[in-house]
Amino acid sequence: MNKLYMVSLGPGDAQLLTYKALQAFKASDVICVPTKSEDKSFTKSISYTIVRDALELLGIQREIVPVYSPMCFNPQDWEHEADVILDTLTTHATVSFVTIGDAGIYSSIYYLLDIIQEKNPQVHQNCEVIPGVTSFSAASAEAQKALCLGDEELLIKPINPRGEVKTTEILMRPKIGMDTEILGEGDFYTFENMYLKDAKITPSKVKRVKKYMTLFINFARR
Repeated sequence: MNKLYMVSLGPGDAQLLTYKALQAFKASDVICVPTKSEDKSFTKSISYTIVRDALELLGIQREIVPVYSPMCFNPQDWEHEADVILDTLTTHATVSFVTIGDAGIYSSIYYLLDIIQEKNPQVHQNCEVIPGVTSFSAASAEAQKALCLGDEELLIKPINPRGEVKTTEILMRPKIGMDTEILGEGDFYTFENMYLKDAKITPSKVKRVKKYMTLFINFARR
C-alpha cells in the first residue's frame, strides 16, 4: 500500500526538523516540494533549501518533484497540488510532501488532505502528518522570552483576515478530577498522555480529567 507523509519543515533551519521528519525523508522515494515559481524552479523556494540541507545532513539523495503552489488561497490550486501528489504516488510507493512551519498552523496541508480523501480514500487512510517546530516557538527561543507563564494566555491570530475569523481553543493544565462541563460545548478532542504507553485520543470531551497530561482542543467549526 502506498504511503504518504505530510512533513512539517519547521521555521527554516534544517537542524530543527524532527527525527520523525528525517525518518520520513529516508523512507520516501520522492519528496514533493512546493514552489511559487511558474517555471517550477526552486530559486525562491525556502522549502527546497530546507529539504536540500536536510538531505545533506542525512547523507542521502532523493528525487525532488516540484509542486507549483502560487499561494493565492485558490481551491483550484489546492486541487492541482493534490493531483501532483496522487500522480506521484502512482509511480512511487512512498512520497513526502513538505510544508513550512507546522502543518496545523496556517498550512495548506489540510486543504490538500480533504481533496485527497475525496479522490483517493485509501491514500488518505495511509497518510501520516508529521508536526514541526513553529516559527513563534523558535522566535521565543531566540529571544529567550517565554510565550506564556503561569496562568497567562497565548493568542495566535491572522493580521490580515480574508473574512470571518473562527477560533480554535487549546485548553491546557487541567486539574485531576476536574469536571469538564465548565469548558462548554464545541468540536472537542481530548488528548491524554500523548506518545506515552497509555496515550489516548478521544474525539469528544471526556467528562472528568483523570490524568495531568490532558490536553483539550476545541476545533473551529468549518
